[in-house]
Amino acid sequence: MEPLGSALLVVGAYAFGAVSWGVVLGRLMAGTDLREHGSHSTGATNAYRVLGKQAAIAVLVLDFLKGFAPVVLARWLDADWWVVGAVAVAAVAGHCWSPYIGFGGGKGVATGGGALIGMMPWIIIVVLPLVLIVLFTRYVSLGSLVGAVAAALLAVTATALGFETPAAAVAASLIAAIVVFRHQDNIRRLRDGTENRFGQPSAAA
Repeated sequence: MEPLGSALLVVGAYAFGAVSWGVVLGRLMAGTDLREHGSHSTGATNAYRVLGKQAAIAVLVLDFLKGFAPVVLARWLDADWWVVGAVAVAAVAGHCWSPYIGFGGGKGVATGGGALIGMMPWIIIVVLPLVLIVLFTRYVSLGSLVGAVAAALLAVTATALGFETPAAAVAASLIAAIVVFRHQDNIRRLRDGTENRFGQPSAAA
């Protein structure tokens, strides 16, 4: 693939990832800005608190596709693996720092998951431990953090064993770093024992 085509894929992934479905659906379904309520995040967890279950499922699926679709497209176009990795990271960066809403956004979990599954379908094995952590602790943030770090470690291990490309390991590590960075407040609240549990109204509400 020509350099221009590769650059367009990466820029397109960022622009596509930057579409904030939480904000869009909040305005369409409830005439409200999700960023002004709950935890102020645009992701599915805050959508659940503010808009309800159906909206949260819609946001989760659409945010997942923001990461999954650009990566699958890049692979279908037979882009270099480093380009595919850059597309994955760009989609997550767009979600977290969207120029459409003043460079705010979500925390990158669903979009990052979509991007990584698009790159490495086998990485879906991380989903089960993530779900179990959320079910037993009711801390979505803890499950998200463990899932992101576990996916990165698995990708690095698979690369070291020759089953994956270095681009996959780098992309997974960068996505995990973004997710951890975006969860700084959650990490502090988890440490202090004040983090909101799933189904509990946000303390920021």
